Amino acid sequence: MNKQPTGTLHSVLCGGAAGFYRMAYREWGDPQNPRVLVCVHGLTRNSLDFCHIADALSSTYRVIAPDVVGRGESDFHPEPMAYNTLTYAADMVTLLARLNVETVDWLGTSMGGLIGMLLAGHPRSPIRCLILNDVGPILSKDALERIAGYVGNPYEFSDIETARRYARLIFTPFALPTEADWESLYESTFKATASGGCRFNYDRLIGQPLKQALLGGAVDLWPVYDRIQCPTLLVRGEQSDLLSVETATAMTQRGPRALLKTVAGVGHAPMFMSDDQIVIVRSFLEGIDA
Repeated sequence: MNKQPTGTLHSVLCGGAAGFYRMAYREWGDPQNPRVLVCVHGLTRNSLDFCHIADALSSTYRVIAPDVVGRGESDFHPEPMAYNTLTYAADMVTLLARLNVETVDWLGTSMGGLIGMLLAGHPRSPIRCLILNDVGPILSKDALERIAGYVGNPYEFSDIETARRYARLIFTPFALPTEADWESLYESTFKATASGGCRFNYDRLIGQPLKQALLGGAVDLWPVYDRIQCPTLLVRGEQSDLLSVETATAMTQRGPRALLKTVAGVGHAPMFMSDDQIVIVRSFLEGIDA
């Protein structure tokens, strides 16, 4: 059972010509606090990934963690090919309007970091500082194929124990340090089904655009990254197969010249469940405020 406070659940109406849907988001801390940290998860994950760090930072920050459309408590998108970063970035602008704040700090894991990069590079961006968790402008095709390979296949399980064993396998790179952390991850990863089994806590179609994109050339977002001017922290899992050492090093030398912190013994991606990982974020944010 997940013992971490799961925040207050809200939702906001998003969408447009392709249809409307509600995007859920969780909130921790004082809703009047002008210091806002937005935490956005990876491709198959959801807002519950940030319970630990949100609880740790909620005394000084208003922490907001959305369930990107098609994940967690959010609706599924009416058009599956709209599961892409442009849709997600537009939804985040809607969320920021709902929050009614001028600026936010942004922590994005993998996909959440890509969304942050898209928003941070524009003039008049509301992002004051950017924390990129194990993601950069060059993405390993092998890692993308690994991730795409398990999205939605399998999707449903006849019993929770089979589901938990599978989750332990595909999320091995997280290298969670305690069984309590793994229990927390299992709880956020699956939803019960009417048949008595469970399914992943996302729309099984979220991977369609990614699989289509893999048919094309390499992903190169250096022009996006080079436009970013705000203070930027890059957190890399030492054993990451998505963000190479070469790309991470280059990110410290161009664009916003990110500060690089490496998490030992972890692959893609650090989950900020342990104090040693949380302190990386806390120290960076405190430095910005100093």
